[in-house]
Amino acid sequence: MKIPIAKTNLNDFEKNSVLEPLNNGWLVQGKKVKEFEDMWCNFTNAKYSIAVTSCTTALHLSLAALGFGPEDEAIVPAFTWISTANVIEHLGGRVIFADIDLSTFNINLKSVESLVTKNTKAILPVHLFGLSANMKEVNRFAKENNLWIIEDAACGFGTTYDGQHVGTFGNSGCFSFHPRKAITTGEGGMITTNDENLALKLRCLRDHGASISDLQRHHGPKPFLLADHPEAGYNQRMTDIQAALGAAQMIRAKEIVEERQDIAKNYDSCFKDLSWLRIPFSNQLYKHSYQSYPCLFEPEKVEEAIKEKNLNLLSEIRNSRNSWMEELQNCGISTRPATHAVHQLSYYRNKYNLKPEQFIRSFAASECSISLPLFHGMTENEQDYVIKTVLSRNK
Repeated sequence: MKIPIAKTNLNDFEKNSVLEPLNNGWLVQGKKVKEFEDMWCNFTNAKYSIAVTSCTTALHLSLAALGFGPEDEAIVPAFTWISTANVIEHLGGRVIFADIDLSTFNINLKSVESLVTKNTKAILPVHLFGLSANMKEVNRFAKENNLWIIEDAACGFGTTYDGQHVGTFGNSGCFSFHPRKAITTGEGGMITTNDENLALKLRCLRDHGASISDLQRHHGPKPFLLADHPEAGYNQRMTDIQAALGAAQMIRAKEIVEERQDIAKNYDSCFKDLSWLRIPFSNQLYKHSYQSYPCLFEPEKVEEAIKEKNLNLLSEIRNSRNSWMEELQNCGISTRPATHAVHQLSYYRNKYNLKPEQFIRSFAASECSISLPLFHGMTENEQDYVIKTVLSRNK
């Protein structure tokens, strides 16, 4: 049996949805984009949704629209996908890393209190793997320090904190539709905001800085006249082909989230007593949507290594994890480290002269985490095979 780490599962209606824009000839930022945006608003309860080319461009546009620029600083967790930090670099800013809470893999607010300077303009909490960051504390911290909040909700589809969907707490929220996400358009992203003026700026910037979109102009009184361009914008528009695919999947959005949660519950019930594998955190306040199923390998040893700042022990745990991942691969089960410690990727390590121990929990998470297969459409046989194989490590 071959079980991938993730798999796109589209029904015939969703596959056929892309034919509508192909047949009517309107392929970019047309009525299907508007439909997808409206459905996203309805699902997240955000006032405004703006479809773009990726979560990376969503983060970039959000910062740019708020006025983030050269020499400005933004706080990001050191354990995240690299684009959370890259967008700050692209705008000429400075990345300020913070460490994480190893039990949640999300930003540790205790580690950010001393990081604020006169140049700090924003914080980018990441709702990693479908688990919300502690938005009560993020909002408190941001308010006390007069910071913008740009939520990296790349994995946050269906994720709530205290009953509120992520992406609606800060100035903006940024979602991904990459194939590993629960809703996919191949590549693509969405920005949510409750700020009307910010929404207008975002729509302008994604479309070359145009004052109105081609669709608005086409349906206006003078479709033959070109729009003004009050901003030097970007081309970060979603196509109607992508939006048609996304909108079609939104019809079963609740079903997709609940299925992923059911698979995670199945894993939880079977793995919760394993001393060598810490399952993902979740409780009533934090509703996990399980974009993936990230675990911590040998958690007691990891905690010991962190306490003693013992990098050699972390290396030993990593090597043991890698050997086990190879065994699983040989059994046909694909796994991955949960994500990477950005401060130890070459660009950031070299530019900022960063050491592993400076954000040791993020480093430990990178070295010692493992994500198990979880995807919409995963069969009971596939789940049972993963569970049986994982449990066999105890024997």
